[in-house]
Order: sequence, then structure tokens, then C-alpha cells
Amino acid sequence: MGIIEKNKALMKEISRIAEVAGYLWTKGWAERNGGNISVNVTDIMNEKEKSIPAISKAIPLQEAMTELGENIFYVTGTGKRMRYVACNPFENGVLIRIAPDGNSYEIIAEQCILPTSELPSHLMMHNYLRKIGKNNRVVLHTHPTDLIGMTHNKHFLNSQVITRTLWSMIPECRIIIPKGLGIVPYEIPGTLDLARATIEQLKEHDIVFWEKHGILAVGEDIIECFDAIDTLNKSAQIYFCARLSGCDNPSGMTDKQLDDLVEAFGL
Repeated sequence: MGIIEKNKALMKEISRIAEVAGYLWTKGWAERNGGNISVNVTDIMNEKEKSIPAISKAIPLQEAMTELGENIFYVTGTGKRMRYVACNPFENGVLIRIAPDGNSYEIIAEQCILPTSELPSHLMMHNYLRKIGKNNRVVLHTHPTDLIGMTHNKHFLNSQVITRTLWSMIPECRIIIPKGLGIVPYEIPGTLDLARATIEQLKEHDIVFWEKHGILAVGEDIIECFDAIDTLNKSAQIYFCARLSGCDNPSGMTDKQLDDLVEAFGL
């Protein structure tokens, strides 16, 4: 890997990605090759590192990513397991560089492994967020069991309903996810239609449910993205535990209690 492994900041970021990949696996949210991660690492690479020779030919993108020209991303590999990303991130993921015109990308390190099949979707989200001036470097997609279970209930396929329910299960959820949750009705995984529908939800939210599929979070820090999803899943677990205890319709915290959190924490 040479020049790349000498960059301590980059290697630290890759290590944090591997850490989160391990969490996703141990939580049971990353069956087989489920889930994917992309992180923009451009700002922690110097000019010499950014210009290292590619180890692949240019690979065309379905749409031009005009805001991402010459940006560099770490992306988990297609068909790769999170449990292996956790152990060997450079054997189960790659660094890619977007062409200056945004029409293609090339692999620059370490092995010539194709990135996740959902790369076009990830890049569309990164492109959109950069375009509106947000420095959200991370796109994280995973399959939290309890949260997916809630999307099988039509009652919860409403952003306001599922947000209010999860917020009300534990105070931290209202604090950590202040923008609430977006909902995308079922779409075929990996399609640009799914990406476009998600981008619509990202106009108001940082976390989006994909019906009967999973969840996607964007943010500046991969640990924070994981923590937000983890908090949501804890709320879902509390909801189901309350149901199992004999409460058919857990009411959760009152509107006043939720509003008091807004004032107390400046949300």
C-alpha cells in the first residue's frame, strides 16, 4: 500500500470504518453481505496521495457526479461481508477516485475489488449533499432487525407516526435524532429510483427508512451515524418489549415531555 498507509489520519479513519463494520455484524444487522459504507476521505489526503496511479481502468457512472470531481472515497466492496471488513478493510473495500468531470471513477488502492453495487446510489447522495453545501462525508446503510420489523406494519409507514413513536420510547432518541425519520416506500435495492426517493427524504432528514429493507444514515462522522441508528433500534426494542409486557399500544412519553427536551437541549 506504500504511500497510503503512511497517512496516519487516513488509516485512523479506515480503522473507524472497520470498527463500525464490526458493530454492524455483531448487532446482527449485516447478514451475509448486507449493508454498505462509503466515506469521503478527500480532505485527509495530500496532493501526492490524491494523484497516485490508478490500478483500474476508468469505470463509467450512470450519471455525472458533477460535485464530486477528483474526490476520493473509501467504499466497501461488492459481495463483501461486514465481518471481514472489520478485520481487513483493505481486502474488503477500496479507495476510488472520481474523474474531474464526474462521469467515471477509478480504483486507486489497494486491490482491484469492485465497490458495492449500490455505489451509484451512494454517490448520488454524496453529490446532492455536497451540492446543497452539507459536509456529510458518510453514507451508511444497514439492516437493523427491529427497525425493519416496524416497517412491515403499515401504521408505521408514515414519517410523523414512526418518528413520534420512536422519539417517545426513550429521551435520548429525541435528542440524538432531532430531525426525525424519512420513509421511502419499497423499491428494488440498488436502483437509482431508490436513490432518488432517498434524496427527497434527505432534504429534511439525516436518517431514512427503506420499507422492508433497511435504514440509511448520512453525516460527518461514521461513529455518529452508527450511534444514531443504534439509538433508534434501542427505541424499537423498547417498543416491542412494552408490547410483550402486555401493553397493546405503548403511549411513550407525552408531547409535553418531548417538548421539554427541545427546550432543555436546544433542539
